[in-house]
Amino acid sequence: MSFDYDLFVIGGGSGGVRAGRLAAGTGAKVGLAEEFRMGGTCVIRGCVPKKLMVYASSYAEAFEDAKGYGWSVGETSFDWKKLIAAKDVEITRLEAIYAKNLGAAGADQFDARATVVDAHTVKLSTGETFSAKHILVATGGTPFVPNIEGREHVISSNDIFNLTEQPKRFLVVGGGYIACEFAGIMNGLGSKVTQYYRGAQVLRGFDAEVQNFVADEMRSKGIDLQVGTDVQSIAKTDDGLLVTNTHGETLVVDQVLYATGRVPCTAGLGLENAGVKLGRKGEVLVDGYSQTNIPSIYAVGDVTDRVNLTPVAIVEGGAFVDTVFHGVPTQPDHEMIATAVFTQPEIGTVGMGEEEASACEDIDVYKSVFRPMAHILAGKSERMLMKLIVSKASNKVLGCHIVGHAAGEMIQLAGVALKMGATKEDFDRTMAIHPTAAEELVTMKVPVGS
Repeated sequence: MSFDYDLFVIGGGSGGVRAGRLAAGTGAKVGLAEEFRMGGTCVIRGCVPKKLMVYASSYAEAFEDAKGYGWSVGETSFDWKKLIAAKDVEITRLEAIYAKNLGAAGADQFDARATVVDAHTVKLSTGETFSAKHILVATGGTPFVPNIEGREHVISSNDIFNLTEQPKRFLVVGGGYIACEFAGIMNGLGSKVTQYYRGAQVLRGFDAEVQNFVADEMRSKGIDLQVGTDVQSIAKTDDGLLVTNTHGETLVVDQVLYATGRVPCTAGLGLENAGVKLGRKGEVLVDGYSQTNIPSIYAVGDVTDRVNLTPVAIVEGGAFVDTVFHGVPTQPDHEMIATAVFTQPEIGTVGMGEEEASACEDIDVYKSVFRPMAHILAGKSERMLMKLIVSKASNKVLGCHIVGHAAGEMIQLAGVALKMGATKEDFDRTMAIHPTAAEELVTMKVPVGS
């Protein structure tokens, strides 16, 4: 049987573009459809523009810190419109690179929405229909906003990058990566920030000490972080948005950002037409090779709700091509993934937290809480946290957790060591680099409580 395409990819994000480009590089005939902008969530309205805003928000503290080092910093001001315009230029540049690289590999690109007709057929919003030997679903995720009274007045993380004016009074609802990152961003840019989270502590799933440490530092920077609190209703008034919380308290703000999780983008894709099985949240159910229950249909990235991180989607896309187009069955490795949260202060983590590890085996915990050298002359009280979780039986380092400046940069390198199975002895025999904050990772000799 002949097909129009060897592979048709639905979604032009990191995972889909990676798979499409690599598959086209094998000589396969590849088509890819993206209904919004090439680059997907990460490039267009996720980690890239967010990190640019993190950088922007850090300058207020930097100007203040400089005084302790002898610098006389004049009057400063922040221009929201200028930041957004500069961000837009960079995002457009990156989008063009994605499209160029895909085209250079020989793939056909369609600026259209694609839906699945059957196991081997996709239909575009343009009316075109194509047959494909393989279909790859890589449509990512989308923000979830609960159905509360006044829902029409809130924004999601998809919207915040395009606000024409900076909200001076800002409420963030949620307690995960996105919520905590934007609370820090807007606070650093000068907005008065309140954050509601219905749970007992933000950053659920992280090491408990990391959670508490970051929450305390966020509050010390001026964020009004309220846990055990949720929104009851939102009403528009002449003075802004009147928010009533679950304790009956009211707050007037200019903008409400809901960062209450994301759900897979499978609604309206037509996957049911092909008999593809979906999970409770709408995620595409796949095996270790990213294959669905329909042999011709695969899925990678956030749409599978496995590990929702851009580098993971890229690896999954590459593994898919190895499996299907190189004939080398390859499962993406989802173990021991290092990650960073660009809160202020920043988090870097890899492996198990103390609570998770102690539930599995006997452990030793090594910890250092200290005031970094850079903060001394600046007169800042902000601290750093470094923590190693070590198996008593094997002395293998099971987890590494860093909170503080450049934590994301440090954890990438620590992730290599843990992925290789490093033991505490390996850390101990590694010479320290002095004076750095990172040297604490190799100079912690006595476990907590010993």
